[in-house]
Amino acid sequence: MVTAILQIFIVYLSGSVALLADTIHNFGDASTAIPLAIAFSLARRKPSKRFSYGYGRVEDLAGVIIILLILFSAAVAGYESLTRFLDPRPVGHLQAVALAAIIGCIGNEVVAEFRMKVGKEIGSAALIADGYHARIDGFTSLAVLIGAIGVWSGYPILDPLIGMLITIAILKIVLDSSKLVFTRLLDGVEPEVLDKVKDIAESVEGICEVTDIRVRWIGHRLHAEINASVDPSLSVEEGHEIANAVREKLLENFSYLSGTTIHVDPVTASGECCHCVPENLEKRKGKQKRILSVYPS
Repeated sequence: MVTAILQIFIVYLSGSVALLADTIHNFGDASTAIPLAIAFSLARRKPSKRFSYGYGRVEDLAGVIIILLILFSAAVAGYESLTRFLDPRPVGHLQAVALAAIIGCIGNEVVAEFRMKVGKEIGSAALIADGYHARIDGFTSLAVLIGAIGVWSGYPILDPLIGMLITIAILKIVLDSSKLVFTRLLDGVEPEVLDKVKDIAESVEGICEVTDIRVRWIGHRLHAEINASVDPSLSVEEGHEIANAVREKLLENFSYLSGTTIHVDPVTASGECCHCVPENLEKRKGKQKRILSVYPS
């Protein structure tokens, strides 16, 4: 916001449409902090009877709002650039435009580093997307600097052209951020996370097999549901201790893991296919026969 306010005065003085596009973009960036702040505030609330999983999903909705804000800034910047391209106007105070571009680049990079660092630490897709957005903004500010040099060299057409390039860069951010945010809204998760959860669970002593795993993000917190099989001769208490060992090992390896549901099955009836679905009865009997050769009753 500080960067955008500094730039807006120079836009007024110079009439640079490239700098105007960059300034609009920076105002858009500053406004994306508002839905994120609201989302993080709501996420701190304790789960209720109506929202038993808590309010972490609000963060994903904030990601959608951020994408819409970025898209709006692209539309405004594109309109202004096209208008100036069709109706060229002189650009003045080129030194001030260049200085504003440098300020914009530095300001955006500082914000980008901070947002991405914190986003990766807490596993927040929305915050990471916002950080990449700020980094691209820094590059667009450098594009404004190139435009100012072009105008100074006698090519004023470069100013609206740079504005159009900035618009294209903003649209690319919209596309990349949308993939990440909407994947999480649809309970998508990175495949490597799923593989890591399975490897950790299977490495716990007493676990014979991990048959089913479901992992999803709720905001920047990870939730896992695991079906694991154990020796059928174990007591309920021993099976419970093994499940706790799995949970503790997962928490050691995932700082952003907030919830785990571990269903312990006897190895003779493991997996979702063995939980009283009539059409799977024959499958279940066949599996029991195979397992009983290893764990005779």
